[in-house]
Amino acid sequence: MAKINIIDGGITAPRGFSAYGLRAGIKPGKTNRDMAMIRTDEKAAVAGVFTRNLVKAAPVKWDSAVVASGKKVGAVVVNTGFANACTGAQGDGDARSTAALAASLLGLEAEEVLVASTGVIGGRLPMDKIEEGVRALVPALESSPEAAALAAEAIMTTDTRPKQYALEFELGGKVCRMGGMCKGSGMIHPNLGTMLCFIGTDAAVPKEELQAMLSEVADETFNMISVDGDTSTNDTVLVLANGMAGNGPITASDRETLRSALYEMLKFLSMRIAEDGEGATKLFEVTVKGAADKTSARTLAKSVVTSSLTKAAIYGRDANWGRILCAMGYSGASFDPDKVDIIFDSPNGRLTIVENGVAADYSEETAKHILSADKVTALIDVKAGDFTATAWGCDLTHDYVSINADYRS
Repeated sequence: MAKINIIDGGITAPRGFSAYGLRAGIKPGKTNRDMAMIRTDEKAAVAGVFTRNLVKAAPVKWDSAVVASGKKVGAVVVNTGFANACTGAQGDGDARSTAALAASLLGLEAEEVLVASTGVIGGRLPMDKIEEGVRALVPALESSPEAAALAAEAIMTTDTRPKQYALEFELGGKVCRMGGMCKGSGMIHPNLGTMLCFIGTDAAVPKEELQAMLSEVADETFNMISVDGDTSTNDTVLVLANGMAGNGPITASDRETLRSALYEMLKFLSMRIAEDGEGATKLFEVTVKGAADKTSARTLAKSVVTSSLTKAAIYGRDANWGRILCAMGYSGASFDPDKVDIIFDSPNGRLTIVENGVAADYSEETAKHILSADKVTALIDVKAGDFTATAWGCDLTHDYVSINADYRS
């Protein structure tokens, strides 16, 4: 098993990466940092996965084209406040103009700069503020952990806290690092969500391998989380590999190590998004084992974690297991309800609530105590095979409605 160490920092942990986050004043009356930039000293191979929503924001269209072109990139510019989605040709032009301005200041071509936006759909970017922000960010870029933290803070919207992570591992005898940051709290659903995620590594990885690996790992992590069942217009996950660690060609052993590191990174960030769901009080994890195939395992786990009734029961600390079986039943996956076991597990204890499809002899008070923890796991065994999958979500609270009832204001 490859050795992967957690280290301090975020996006600036790998060699050659710098970042910063500041307030450009995109939305009047606010005080939050609202723009960030990531820079790599050596141009990086880039892989990306994006929203599967047919309605795609301008930055998603721009980045998709850059990733598809195979060009190496040198920077990413991110804004919050407005999503630059459903803004027509003008929005497409604004995305390109943002990239072009950053490129001119950094000595790059426009197509070597990626852009990302998050916020209210339908509103045009205030390009005067965006341009001021880009001009202020370039000279402020630093490779320090503090700069990484400011960048992670600057991409937040309704998030309650920044989300970043860093790892260290070896490829071909060379020490490599990977750092990442993401944002996401609402409009989160499998097929990505209103989430932005940026990963940097100093490992040298061919673009084709990087893309294949990201697509595969994203399906096991970001596409297994849900907050509210809404798939956004702006979802973007980008991985930049600048090769500054100096490792040689990727061997089979290296590939396993790199995949493990990427999985660890994306899983950690996925769970941070799920637990920080709008209004959430706890992380809700669902693991389905004993499925006949991988697709069935994923489908069943996602169906439970996205069930509004189940999420509400988790919030109410109510062991309403009938809602779990119900969600499994309409998932479309095949299983025998009469063989299902369900266990609730948390730092407060572990309790079997269903055996072979019927209620076990359990204490409601004990169940309530277990469900009172900050993280609750439903372990579901369908006894049909050898496949397992895990999905992550959160409880559904009154605050979720309050946050989204006045989101635009």
